[in-house]
Amino acid sequence: MKVFFIGFGQAGGKIVDRFVEYDTRIGGKSFRAIAVNTARTDLMGLQHLDFEDRVLIGQTAVKGHGVGTDNDTGAQITFDEIDIIMNAIDRKGIGETEAFIIISGLGGGTGSGGSPVLARHLKKIYKEPVYVLGILPAPEEGRLYSYNAARSLATLVKEADNVILFDNSAWKNEGESIKGAFDRLNDEIVRRFGLLFRAGEIGQLGIGEMVVDSSEIINTLRGGGISSVGYAISEVTETPTIEKERGFFDRIIGKKQIEERRPDEKLMGEDKTSRILSLVRRAMLGRLTLPCEYTTTSRALVLVAGPPDDLDRKGIEKAKSWVEENIAGVEVRGGDFPAQSKYVAAVVLLASIADAPRVTNLLEIAKETKATSERIDEENILKLDESIEPLFE
Repeated sequence: MKVFFIGFGQAGGKIVDRFVEYDTRIGGKSFRAIAVNTARTDLMGLQHLDFEDRVLIGQTAVKGHGVGTDNDTGAQITFDEIDIIMNAIDRKGIGETEAFIIISGLGGGTGSGGSPVLARHLKKIYKEPVYVLGILPAPEEGRLYSYNAARSLATLVKEADNVILFDNSAWKNEGESIKGAFDRLNDEIVRRFGLLFRAGEIGQLGIGEMVVDSSEIINTLRGGGISSVGYAISEVTETPTIEKERGFFDRIIGKKQIEERRPDEKLMGEDKTSRILSLVRRAMLGRLTLPCEYTTTSRALVLVAGPPDDLDRKGIEKAKSWVEENIAGVEVRGGDFPAQSKYVAAVVLLASIADAPRVTNLLEIAKETKATSERIDEENILKLDESIEPLFE
């Protein structure tokens, strides 16, 4: 899938920078990317994006210092300077782009406020779908971040073709600081979505028997709303054998080496079928990017990647049937992606979810925060003696 990434704000820029590094590492050419920010230092801290692909906006308004978690200002600056962003996209060239993906942290100011504005303009100008990968703040990041995220999300679901969420609170380890977890969480995002968006490519091992191409992903996401992604991985064999050059999938997950199995160690048909079904179950029932009630999902997509000898058509069909039995809708697409590796991985895209407790809780926090803020503003204004004559009216 030919994707144009736009990292909006600090979190979005860092993740897009990681996608560019990943694309370079595996020798791919599927991703185009730019980063947009109101803070100059955030753009300068990126390591893999070319300097001409780093777009600074709001220089007149905030002097390159960011908007300070004020997403109203982030939205206004984006409205005022949308032409700067669109010119950067045109300069990069959309080429064979099949989808735009805006990535942003929804709790801050620049990405939270600017992403809905950009989504609206992209949909006006281009026919390609516009998706948003939004990062939800953890509760300990503060009520202001939750309030910003709720406002941004409520707007994004109206402006984007689909919003895929990653919940920081569901992925942060107990006792771990958010700052300390960022690198690990960003790797989790790139690992899942990097594999999903590369499906359908023709590699050294050819294409799969059941190809998942860009149209399958687009049709799965076409219903709008909020989506989540599950992921699971299993090692093909634990028997130590000879070392050989790292394969495609191992370069994705950063493994040092892969192992080649001897012919007599290959799994038999029923074993492969069972393992694929088990892997897909783990992906869907395990830790999703957004914890949700998966039975309320409208559409789903199943992708299994790994060595061709370990990809079993019967197993994938059974896995698709199992997913269909466990979601509300009947549209379940899926297929395989052959890759040189000692791992088999499953990605499950759950699209248009109707019940996500984390989102419900976020909206409740936002309502309470707004009410509290308004009450404090009314009660805590220092009242001066009105009998004192002012200097001027």
